Amino acid sequence: MATKRDVKKVVLAYSGGLDTSIILKWLQTEFGAEVVTFTADLGQGEELTPAREKAERAGVKDIRIVDVREEFCRDFVFPMFRANAVYEGTYLLGTSIARPLISKHLVDIARETGADAIAHGATGKGNDQVRFELSAYALNPDIKVIAPWRDWEFKSRTDLIDFAEKNQILVTKDKRGEAPFSVDANLLHSSSEGKVLEDPAETPPPYVFMRTVSPEEAPDKPTVIIIGFKNGDPVSIDGKAMKPHELLAALNDLGRDNGIGRLDLVENRFVGMKSRGIYETPGGTILLVAHRAIESITLDRGAAHLKDELMPRYAELIYNGFWFSPEREMLQAAIDLSQRNVEGEVRLKLYKGNVIVEGRSSPKSLYSDALVTFEDDHGAYDQKDAAGFIKLNALRLRTLAKRDGR
Repeated sequence: MATKRDVKKVVLAYSGGLDTSIILKWLQTEFGAEVVTFTADLGQGEELTPAREKAERAGVKDIRIVDVREEFCRDFVFPMFRANAVYEGTYLLGTSIARPLISKHLVDIARETGADAIAHGATGKGNDQVRFELSAYALNPDIKVIAPWRDWEFKSRTDLIDFAEKNQILVTKDKRGEAPFSVDANLLHSSSEGKVLEDPAETPPPYVFMRTVSPEEAPDKPTVIIIGFKNGDPVSIDGKAMKPHELLAALNDLGRDNGIGRLDLVENRFVGMKSRGIYETPGGTILLVAHRAIESITLDRGAAHLKDELMPRYAELIYNGFWFSPEREMLQAAIDLSQRNVEGEVRLKLYKGNVIVEGRSSPKSLYSDALVTFEDDHGAYDQKDAAGFIKLNALRLRTLAKRDGR
């Protein structure tokens, strides 16, 4: 933990919301520190100008607002999707994968500006504090980290609002009552947690969903698209080549309009508790189905099955904050090697919350018409060979059955 005595300059992960605005003032008053603010444009869909204006009003001289959308997709989201990473069977890791990128920029700015520490607004109950800090320490083992939610004396939102009003920090009207839920968003997904969502038995109210129409309200006519792949990454939609962040944004629009990507999940947090969240990942949901479809004809069975065995471990590493760990990098190297021949096109039908594979083709396909046909295969496969194959595989089972008297 950083002490007030050894911190003169801090780089703060800053959204411009109430919590990080209070943290900014708290760092200035409690530490007497100069604060550099860093706001990442991750495609969260919010206007970032107010964040700059609030930082200026707070007297911040060095305000960094950086468009990291392309870096986010190219270096974090797409490598993760090569692995088909899904945490606990359903969660596409939209929040988890953004945290190491933010930490990387915090550490880089701290190095550039000579700052003594970085700071974040994650609470002491959540996963994000772990993700931010593990990433930061992996990139700079000597970095000091300030986590105000673990250190300050505030016990409630009322305490925060009192502090804000005493220090002329703007508190919007809806923040004076209990917020109905908290939201985190980026180009990959949005997540909503807390308050009206805390009881996992209760149906989430419709206003929680911000990125998708309901499947019931989606068009009655399906949308058919073709996604092109190269080296395991999506590179085009309907033949039009796109940059990574442009392609994901286009898939988000298609998914939104067709009611795709909603998830109501009770997950196991790394810190030990269960939490209920509502996630919307429209483009990512489409991408996962498409990627598995192109792999189905281009990956060898052994490689495909090994990838599926490795995937839960890989997903857990990302969820728990170990993006910059050697084991994640080792797994990534194996996964990337598997993707050399994962190229081609997948045709999908999007309809009322569903992503339906209609066809897939590849110049590197391992699918053989000659082998699978029910017609004459002209000697490509001798069915008599299967008898010996079965007998050899049955040998141990027969031996066990004789011993056990079956």
